[in-house]
Amino acid sequence: MSRFVQLHYLTVYPPSNPNRDDQGRPKSAVFGGQPRLRISSQSIKRAARISDVMQQALQGHMGARTQRIGEVIEQALKDAGAEGDAARDAAKQIADVFGKLDAEAEKKGHVRTRQLAFVSPQEQALATELAQKAIAGEPLPANAELKKMVLRTADGAADIAMFGRMLADDPDFNREAAVQVSHAITTHRALVEDDFYTAVDDLKTAAEDAGAGFVGDAGFGSGVYYLYACIDRDLLLENLEGDRDLAARAAEALAEALAVSTPSGKRNSFAHQTRAGFIRAERGAQQPRSLAGAFFQPVEGALMAGSVAALQQMAERMDQAYGPCAEANALMDVEQGIGSLAEIKAFVRGAVLDD
Repeated sequence: MSRFVQLHYLTVYPPSNPNRDDQGRPKSAVFGGQPRLRISSQSIKRAARISDVMQQALQGHMGARTQRIGEVIEQALKDAGAEGDAARDAAKQIADVFGKLDAEAEKKGHVRTRQLAFVSPQEQALATELAQKAIAGEPLPANAELKKMVLRTADGAADIAMFGRMLADDPDFNREAAVQVSHAITTHRALVEDDFYTAVDDLKTAAEDAGAGFVGDAGFGSGVYYLYACIDRDLLLENLEGDRDLAARAAEALAEALAVSTPSGKRNSFAHQTRAGFIRAERGAQQPRSLAGAFFQPVEGALMAGSVAALQQMAERMDQAYGPCAEANALMDVEQGIGSLAEIKAFVRGAVLDD
């Protein structure tokens, strides 16, 4: 039985800054006592969620993380012919289901929650339906009962099923993530570099000084990044109310999105349109394990080939030490001409569909 699907990616990023820290520089980490560049799990998951791959494959089954659910409901009521004040009052009552309302935003005429809420399509539809009933004069129950009528612990929102959600005021409706995604780190020693740049004023005359119109600096970095993701098939099915076909579509779309999507930071400046050069997909019932230990000692020399070799060697050593950590695996190696993304996707889909 294949409860877990594990995915290992090696991806070359050219000089770029896809995921910045609070100073605007590439995020970093120390691993094995050596500096590495890092791309956060949060940015990777968002890039996957908003990618064309997932949006198209899971159309109608994607939630929205937002503070603006009240505004969405209000607009839906107005579109249906409701008066402005009545629409706003109903929207406020329903939006409170997803979190406490933001008083400062309300002063500016906005119906927003103080925290972001991950809202499924089904929950949004139920919320709008109840708001329409309130407009029609039907009294709504107290907030606690209202929440039970709107919020769900499982439904058809594939991204919420995969990445989970937390509702601080209503933990009974939290969803545990069925997918774990690591921070991606370079397999080798890597430092942030500095780019000093200038901008020229096109309308500056020759009679003026020769200086630039603007000068600045920006950080960037490059390298081979290792990314690990693990899908708990049983939990994914539970979160999707047992819809096995949807779970398979979600897992397949995720496997592709992690291979082809990248965080968008500074993309126009660096054009880091990159794709994974190596993927190892695994399926089995054994407790999952990352292969990040392959890079505790930084790779040197031919970085991509060395990273692939280190990853494969670590997988073999794990099997020798613990017994087979996976029942089957599939590989894609661009440099060696082995496998394809289509084969990886089929492998992942099969792992979810098979009993």
